[in-house]
Amino acid sequence: MKRSLAVLLGSILALAMILTGCGKSDTAASEGSDSSDGGKLEIFSWWTAGGEADGLNALIDVFNKKQPDIEVKNEAVAGGAGSNAKAVLATRMQGGNPPSTFQVHGGAELMAYVDAGKMEPLNDLFKKNGWDGKFPEDLIDMVSKDGKIYGIPVDIHRGNVLWYNKKVFDDNNLQPPKTFDEFFDVADKLKAKGITPLAIGDKEVWGSTMVFENILLAELGPDKYKQLWTGEVTFDDPAVKKSAEIFKKMIGYINDDHSSLAWQDASQLVADGKAAMNIMGDWAKGYFTSKNLKYNEDFGAVPTPESDGSFMVVADTFGKPKGVKNPDQVDKFLTVLGSVDGQDAFNPKKGSIPANVDGDTSKYDDYSKQAMDDFKTDSLTPSLAHGSAAPQGFMTKVDEAVNVFVTQKNVDNFIQSLTQASSLLK
Repeated sequence: MKRSLAVLLGSILALAMILTGCGKSDTAASEGSDSSDGGKLEIFSWWTAGGEADGLNALIDVFNKKQPDIEVKNEAVAGGAGSNAKAVLATRMQGGNPPSTFQVHGGAELMAYVDAGKMEPLNDLFKKNGWDGKFPEDLIDMVSKDGKIYGIPVDIHRGNVLWYNKKVFDDNNLQPPKTFDEFFDVADKLKAKGITPLAIGDKEVWGSTMVFENILLAELGPDKYKQLWTGEVTFDDPAVKKSAEIFKKMIGYINDDHSSLAWQDASQLVADGKAAMNIMGDWAKGYFTSKNLKYNEDFGAVPTPESDGSFMVVADTFGKPKGVKNPDQVDKFLTVLGSVDGQDAFNPKKGSIPANVDGDTSKYDDYSKQAMDDFKTDSLTPSLAHGSAAPQGFMTKVDEAVNVFVTQKNVDNFIQSLTQASSLLK
């Protein structure tokens, strides 16, 4: 999918959060811009390749048909898993030159811009479009503060997914694990056959941070998991320590070269049958299908062990920065972005599902149909690894602690590091 936040983003994103901005950028496709281009509608993102770019172009096509008189500039910035775009965005916000609207993850990443006083509330737009009840309440909470809504989610990816190679499982008469006991039983049987049980690619450490946050979600449950980020549950809680113990045990079943691999490389190990399982967001589905693999034939997916009934959300949102010269045009674009037509044009190409629960399921594949059903009924929780659960400063400290833990496997030191970092949540 996207991307996700790498440790390399730490200093850049911290700057972006302080400056909370948008600004002048490299351009990836054609037409005008907000402050610098006389009021043309500038759409700022890091979607420059593959299904992401195809989805954005499809969304813009829908907008162009509905608003043919508004000139659009696709101001996407490539590279760095979004880090380049975020650096440009920070510079522009600091300079008082925001784009018309920009991509940002819902949750803490969006709230940093809100806290800096850079965003306009969108409650009136939600009311005008009749969107009450069209986006799950837990999701609206992620893009709101003090009763004011600041972002419109355009897509949803799920972060708590265990992917597995169907042939490896079938050949060894195994079932995908639903519990951690089942996971370790399966892992022992695979290891005895010389098959790597779990592939991880944590060259960018968020790959391992995702595994740990999935275990936290399973052990704490959705309510207590969310309370970690508010300080209502502390990091010396017994369930957090148990999560670290499970994580430590799980590390004993991963590929030796994990620290030199990106997330796609870990997915490829599963695709090739060199590894049996991988814990990754469902952008991995897009990777598998790009390799001509078929869901439920070549690969399968289940919620990560003991997290069934929870849906870890990674959502891209767009909002309206203060100071744009074309606020009416921004409202028109955001209206299309939040609509069923806009979301159903964008998400099938990107490989995500619509945030608007009225999306047309016939436009989506079998995996996405199941994800859409779960999204409507499961408890929604924010991802730490992808900037939604907690501020960037804390996330960077967690990544550092995870990086050390994967090597040293010292549970007490790990818990101590997390507890010390938690001061950044206040």
